[in-house]
Amino acid sequence: MEIFTLLETLEELLENSKRLPFTSKGIVDKEEMLDIIKEIRLKLPDELKQAKWVKEERQRILVEAQKEADGIVKEAENRIIAMVDEHEITRKAYDQKTEIIETANEMSREISKGTKEYADSLLANTEEVLNETLNKLGTNMSEALNLMQISLEDTIKTIQNSRKELK
Repeated sequence: MEIFTLLETLEELLENSKRLPFTSKGIVDKEEMLDIIKEIRLKLPDELKQAKWVKEERQRILVEAQKEADGIVKEAENRIIAMVDEHEITRKAYDQKTEIIETANEMSREISKGTKEYADSLLANTEEVLNETLNKLGTNMSEALNLMQISLEDTIKTIQNSRKELK
C-alpha cells in the first residue's frame, strides 16, 4: 500500500467509526489504527531513500560536470602547447586559451548551477511530500486521541451520575 492510501484508510476508519449516543464522538478500533500507523512508518523510509539517492545523484552530476570542464581545459592547454612554435601562432593561442578557459569555466558554472537547481527541486518536492504526510498523520492521530479522551470523559461522567443516583 502507498502511504497516501494508508492515510486515506485512516481517514475512512475515522469517518466510518461508530458514533457515541448523543455526541459527535466516534469509537475506533485502536489495534487497526495502530497497525495502519505502523505500516505508514514502514513506508516512510522509501521516501528518505529517494532523498538520499537525489543527493548522491546531484554529487555524481557535479563530479561529472567538473571532469568534463577539466577535460575541456586540458584539451585547450594541449592545443596551446602544440601552437607555441611561432610567435603569431603563440599570441593567437594565448588569446584562444583564455577564451576557451573562460568558456569552459562558464559552461562548468552553468552545468553546476543547473545540477544544483535540479537537485534542490527534487529535494524540495520530497520535503513537501514528507511534511504533508507528517501533518496529515499528526492531525488524524490528534483528532482520534481527542475523540477517545472526550468519549472516556463522557463515560466517567455518566458513571458518576449513575452512582449519585444510587445514593
